[in-house]
Amino acid sequence: MTERGQRLFIARGALDQARLGPDPDAPAQRVLAAGQVRLAVERFSLTANNITYAAFGEAMKYWQFFPAGDAAMGCLPVWGFATVQESHAEGVTAGQRVWGYFPAGTHLVVAPARVSAAGFVDGSAHRQELAGVYNQYLFCDADPAWSPSIEGLQAVLRPLFLTAFLLDDHLADHAFFGARQLLLSSASSKTALGTAHCLAQRRHQPECPRIVGLTSAGNAEFVRSLGCYDEVLTYEQWPAKVAPVPTAYIDFAGDARLRRRVHTQFADTLMFSSSIGGTHWEALGSGRDLPGPRPTLFFAPAQAKARSAPPPEGWGSAELQRRMGRAWAQFIDQVRQGGWVQTLEQRGAQAALQAYASMLGGRTPARQALLLDMRG
Repeated sequence: MTERGQRLFIARGALDQARLGPDPDAPAQRVLAAGQVRLAVERFSLTANNITYAAFGEAMKYWQFFPAGDAAMGCLPVWGFATVQESHAEGVTAGQRVWGYFPAGTHLVVAPARVSAAGFVDGSAHRQELAGVYNQYLFCDADPAWSPSIEGLQAVLRPLFLTAFLLDDHLADHAFFGARQLLLSSASSKTALGTAHCLAQRRHQPECPRIVGLTSAGNAEFVRSLGCYDEVLTYEQWPAKVAPVPTAYIDFAGDARLRRRVHTQFADTLMFSSSIGGTHWEALGSGRDLPGPRPTLFFAPAQAKARSAPPPEGWGSAELQRRMGRAWAQFIDQVRQGGWVQTLEQRGAQAALQAYASMLGGRTPARQALLLDMRG
């Protein structure tokens, strides 16, 4: 019997409405054309970052990477590993294992371009105008960041740490916008943790602001145990306890009401306000008509592109990769030594559907990292 596969489909206008269906890139649904490759998705991570992809799916074009075939539905982007199941493209061989950006499902058809020993870029027509960092696929056996011993942690943390590293660089490059403290919402989210880790490496620098994390009461103890934040407050505590000094708000939650409270409380002392995530997806809203600076959306690929420019405008691509690689190695060592993350692997399409509902509803423990395999 020809393999049908499974894929997760989400209503673009109602993220809590999700269903399973045949994977449109499975062998039973699609015959490969010349130059195409079919990847069998083996395991991928599910984190609050994926909820951000869905929450900003329209504004940031995340839904366009993997068309669902129905304009009302979207395919959730995830990061993980796949094996080349079938290849009609020169330089890509069946059996090769790759790391990259996939839909939450069992298959993905790509059109490899710029194939090298390191990997390839998906040259499919519908992805040409989308951010290039999401179109790159790396061969695992040629990827210096890959190791079988940390593959689960890589699936969960590597894409989030890329954003964290670039956000930290963006803040430092602008002298933290004159802020004396950085206020990070959704401080337990893994992108926030990565950002706090990077910022904490700058504590020896006199201009580095204090790092204050905002989180729920249930996650406060976990966040404090990491040692990245100078202070951790619950959402109920912070209005009374945060000092009225020059502040930058780094928003991973996307909660419009919380953003307004921050802007109102700090008003003239709010130096910068940046939106990165949407973990509080049900409370998203406009950033217009707020006291203080207008919130700006941080887009990691733009910072990566700027740093990839040759000196003196940027660092150059090789130097950017070197710096990210060194920072990633430090971070993953800290994660492993401190037991920051506990991976939980689940298999089957129904398990993936349930895991998505749990993550969307905020019921997944902060320390837990989900690795999903929708096969079988």
